[in-house]
Amino acid sequence: MEIQEVVALVTGGASGLGEATVRALAAFGAKVVIVDVDAVKGEKVAESGDGNILFVRGDVIHEEDIYTAVGKTIKHFGRINAAVNCAGIPDAGKVLGKKGPLPLASFNKVIGVNLVGTMNVIRLAVEQMVNNDPNAEGERGVIVNTASIAAFDGQIGQAAYCASKGGIVGMTLPIARECAEYGVRVATIAPGLFDTPLMAGLPPAVKEDMAKGVPFPRRLGKPHEFAKMVLHVIENPMLNGCCIRLDGALRMPPR
Repeated sequence: MEIQEVVALVTGGASGLGEATVRALAAFGAKVVIVDVDAVKGEKVAESGDGNILFVRGDVIHEEDIYTAVGKTIKHFGRINAAVNCAGIPDAGKVLGKKGPLPLASFNKVIGVNLVGTMNVIRLAVEQMVNNDPNAEGERGVIVNTASIAAFDGQIGQAAYCASKGGIVGMTLPIARECAEYGVRVATIAPGLFDTPLMAGLPPAVKEDMAKGVPFPRRLGKPHEFAKMVLHVIENPMLNGCCIRLDGALRMPPR
């Protein structure tokens, strides 16, 4: 799929990896719709797109929000043939902490946003992608999900986050196999430590220490490097049903 032909819905597109993806797609000629709960940041990113970026406030866990976002994408740009799931939240907590067992509400919230929210977007995007005219490869759409190396190298206190990201990895292949019938590809990227707003509150010394754990390059990943991988997945028709680690060979220790 040529980037210039892409009309993409990007969740979590107001900041971090999502924002970098939105900007990269738009820079190469794609039309992009941002779905995010942060209206201030979302509108600001959209204003930089010269009409090629639209912001729609929405929460991935709400069915109606995504119905609305998909509908506005089609109304504004004529179709939807790519969906990039970047919306996600972290939440650390031990199964048994100093204040007692892990609150079930906390666990459910992370699973809801990261895993159920991803499925919510996938199912409603695919519903519309099947209506697209296929290209020369027979392709009608592409789904790109965001997992994490925490899906494989989970650390103590990350049970909820790891479960949510592991779920995304686990459902990639069965969804890709199903959607092959429709000409829709599904792939997942599992980033390592990236310099995103989630890292912004950490002291520089802590960030430097974390970066030292990355074999090469010995630094945190840059959001635009994640965005480049998203663009490659969209353009490369053989990337399907897979999970790509983007981590500089990092393997996380137990804690």
